[in-house]
Amino acid sequence: MKYLIFFVVPTLLLAGFTLRPEPKADTPERPNIILILTDDQGHGDLGYHGNPLIHTPVLDSLARHSVRLTEFYVSPVCAPTRASLMTGRYGLRTGVYDTYAGGATMAAEEQTIAELLKTAGYRTGVFGKWHLGDNYPYRPNDQGFDEALVHAAGGLEQPGDRYENFSRKGQSYFNPLLEHNGKVVQAEGYCSDVFTDAAIDFVQTGGDQPFFLYLAFNAPHTPLEVPEEAYERYRDMPYPFDTFAIQGSNEFERMKPKDIEAARKVYAMVSNIDENVGRLRQALKSAGVADNTLLIFLTDNGPQHIRYKSGFYGRKGSVYEGGIRVPSFWHFPKKFGNPRDVPGIAAHIDVLPTLAELTGTTPEATLDGRSFLPALTAKVAAVAGGRTLFFQWQRGYPRGFHNMAVRTDSFKLVGKYRFEKAPDDFELFDLRTDPFETKDLSEQYPEVVQQLSERFLDWQAEMKVAPALLRDHPVALHTPEGYPVRLNRNDWKGPATKLWDSPMGHGYWTVEVPESGSYDFELFFHEGLPGHGSLNLKVGTEQREVIVRDSITQRFSFDDLLLRAGQYRLDAWFHCFWPEGAKGTYGPYDVMVKQKD
Repeated sequence: MKYLIFFVVPTLLLAGFTLRPEPKADTPERPNIILILTDDQGHGDLGYHGNPLIHTPVLDSLARHSVRLTEFYVSPVCAPTRASLMTGRYGLRTGVYDTYAGGATMAAEEQTIAELLKTAGYRTGVFGKWHLGDNYPYRPNDQGFDEALVHAAGGLEQPGDRYENFSRKGQSYFNPLLEHNGKVVQAEGYCSDVFTDAAIDFVQTGGDQPFFLYLAFNAPHTPLEVPEEAYERYRDMPYPFDTFAIQGSNEFERMKPKDIEAARKVYAMVSNIDENVGRLRQALKSAGVADNTLLIFLTDNGPQHIRYKSGFYGRKGSVYEGGIRVPSFWHFPKKFGNPRDVPGIAAHIDVLPTLAELTGTTPEATLDGRSFLPALTAKVAAVAGGRTLFFQWQRGYPRGFHNMAVRTDSFKLVGKYRFEKAPDDFELFDLRTDPFETKDLSEQYPEVVQQLSERFLDWQAEMKVAPALLRDHPVALHTPEGYPVRLNRNDWKGPATKLWDSPMGHGYWTVEVPESGSYDFELFFHEGLPGHGSLNLKVGTEQREVIVRDSITQRFSFDDLLLRAGQYRLDAWFHCFWPEGAKGTYGPYDVMVKQKD
């Protein structure tokens, strides 16, 4: 693994030296566990699922030799999926309701898979995309991971990412700036290769101690940046969209040239992931731990772009099958026996309870998910039925029946994402006979619509009063290691946060001042200032303002703010007076905060 330390603070990271209890004599055998999660890779982005254009030999082989959960669900977008995956609880219950604008910070008190497995003596590592909080106490190292090499915010080159990545449009996936156990480091290589190198190092350096490895690729999420050698395979790939086997979708999406080019790049990114999974599997064999390692492969939601979707309707962000139904392969022949398809509905919330039962650990919280280990071990032929799964996502907090779904053993109720329609504009599908959601049965079974819509309202009402959703999750203006705190655009709140990639975007952060004292603030405006005006910083009732006539300088400091311990709203903005065409409010790209000794 190649990366250079960008800055170093000589303080040992406490998470790396956590005391681990010795396993009890009656503890079940503890397998190593690898959870691989890809970003925006849809159900159809695998050769195994009938895509004749994509080259995924390693993942196809993994699928053929695994227990395959054929009806596995996640959330429509990434951060809610990751919160549910890590905790066994609906994302809303953990405080995660969106991907940005302050909605992607998971409550610090949530117990993650990493924290759970550490109680059984596991060492833990995460490599890739975290997207559940960039600052203390929400970072992966604060949430149970001994080793963490991750990018910031929701993705490389997004406005919440380090500016050094954001500013390198088209190249941020190569040699990115990352965070290694809280320290900023300069990586060398393509991001998926870098994260896999780190994962292999983690596997090879742990001795006999069991490990939990969370390899969360940020690919094939946009921007679609891929190594030339991977793209070469698909450069001239035709996409026969008129004759392509779209099995049963009730809306054929004609691909334009830009969609075909996007598919080429996505397939190249997935092929690169495929090769990296192959490298990781070879490392397991070389280390002699392959037979005692459970390898799980999932994706976080459906595809963002138009392309082959195994016939399912909808894409990322949608609660139709194409948005929330994903591959789920569980490879552990030593424990699970012969490869096979396992029917029955299962979801991201079930992963933690399943791993808990496998390892003999006991979660602290009340879970929304349930273990499907009996189905994996062939004690039963299918995932246990008789349950109801719920899905909803819009920008911001859940509202009414918009973009929601309720899934039972047979039926699926969908509330359309159409704000101009009546809130009871439902569709009902029998997925046992119509997996591609082509026949709306809502008029035929009004009693089922009524029953499932009432269940949904009960669930939504429960989620809306979840303690973690009702309160803010403040960023602490310090870290245990003494590093400066970076407030980024992914976490700010307010109506102008939708302009997060614009200089005129602005918002506020909820912050926690840990102790009374003096604090220094640096505001970074990546495009400089548009003219003359006032520069402002406000933390609670403490406010500073200066008149600025310099439009070239990018960094501005407010030093020695005397703050009392407590929770506050932090605002930072520039109000432009002149010239006329530039009048308005502008937000900084980020704010750096350092607590003085």
